[in-house]
Amino acid sequence: MDYRDHPALPAMMGTYPKTDALKAKALTSDLFTLDYGPVDVAQKAFKAVVRDLKYDVAELAIVTFLQAFAQGRPYVLLPFVMNGGFHHKSILCREDSPLTPHDLAGRRIGGRAYTQTTPTWVRGILMDDYGLKLDSVEWLSQEEAHVSGYENPPWVRQMDSALSLEQMLIAGEVDAVMGGQLAGDARVRSLIPDAKQAALDWYARHKVVPINHMIAVRRELAEQRPDIVRALFGMLRESRRLGEGAPVEDAIDLLPSGFDAVRPGVEMIMRFALEQALIPRAYAFEDLFGPVIKALA
Repeated sequence: MDYRDHPALPAMMGTYPKTDALKAKALTSDLFTLDYGPVDVAQKAFKAVVRDLKYDVAELAIVTFLQAFAQGRPYVLLPFVMNGGFHHKSILCREDSPLTPHDLAGRRIGGRAYTQTTPTWVRGILMDDYGLKLDSVEWLSQEEAHVSGYENPPWVRQMDSALSLEQMLIAGEVDAVMGGQLAGDARVRSLIPDAKQAALDWYARHKVVPINHMIAVRRELAEQRPDIVRALFGMLRESRRLGEGAPVEDAIDLLPSGFDAVRPGVEMIMRFALEQALIPRAYAFEDLFGPVIKALA
């Protein structure tokens, strides 16, 4: 692929305050233009990125990226987190359930997809902090992986229920459910008690912001046009500043950028992905960024 002259780069990002300036063309570059696909919710286009290779610049869930990287898809990361947040709150059980994080063995836990990033963080926390053995639970998945060719491990079963995750939980079809966007219901509670404080305590121990989405670019683009990569990274950071303001001093920055800032989250989610049989082996942090490291040096 040739990125000489002034390329128009097919791009896919969700629509948020932090991308408004980019999508409105309030931020531009003399080096390139971003040709945005008609996407407001990035998750809906992940398959188009990792299966069809439709975009040169794309927002991707970090586990989707890791699986695509493992299969040789031609993308590398930029050190820019588009979405991040804590996930102690992202596993729910029925309000009247006596279930605790310590007694999940033998239970059935549902999620949108086993390969989804939020459940990967939840399972990793349960394994690290509550001693959960992965294969002691029956993990139920509604959807297949974004990356083609991945086969779920033996402890995962595809669901055929027409009910939503919360409906399945309330109906007793599962003991708990995982997800980042589950609607509130008085019949449902967080499985982890005082999830907000538990997340703050976890952060105090690890100093890790759980990463959900990052920006990826085609490897060829980063190899051929490091000047474009530098300009794009600067535009992303400026668009975030314009849309959301600068991070508050001493507050936890849920959208870290820069290699040092994203390393803890990237390395932890890679460990979780390996332990949960989502990727075949671990990779060096630097390998995930490849020529981007030199471009941003």
